[in-house]
Amino acid sequence: MDRSQKADLVAELKNVFTETSVVVITRNLGLSVAQSTDLRLKMRDAGAQFKVAKNRLAKIALEGTKYGSIGDMLTGPTALATSVDPVAAAKVAVEFAKTNDRLEIVGGAMGETLLDLNGIKALAALPSLDQLRGTIVGLIQAPATKIARIAKEPGGQLARVLAAKAAA
Repeated sequence: MDRSQKADLVAELKNVFTETSVVVITRNLGLSVAQSTDLRLKMRDAGAQFKVAKNRLAKIALEGTKYGSIGDMLTGPTALATSVDPVAAAKVAVEFAKTNDRLEIVGGAMGETLLDLNGIKALAALPSLDQLRGTIVGLIQAPATKIARIAKEPGGQLARVLAAKAAA
């Protein structure tokens, strides 16, 4: 890899660090190509990215970003899982690590807040942004549905009374 390719990679990583909400650092303990591809596809489906980068270049890219404090975690064969949704990358990484012992979660950060393994697991346990939006929409619609049901109920009762009178 020549100097210009390294500069491009650092610029790309810096751009990723400025746009994401969460960074999860994982350690690759011998993932096969098929397993790595499967993990990347799961990340992509969840709206996240999984990228293997040289630690030295990643540390350079971290300088001047809100994730500068995670540089100490970048030792050994690491990879970065990132996403705009604060839960997506953590959720996929934790689920994949449960079924595959060749992926170890080291830690990460959400903004300037450092997260250890337990912090990443707690983050993964939270509902996703889409699930929260669905819950909020349901809560907003519930009162309108109840009002409509209450408003039509007296008419229904009157119709049943009239039907009973007509039958009698």
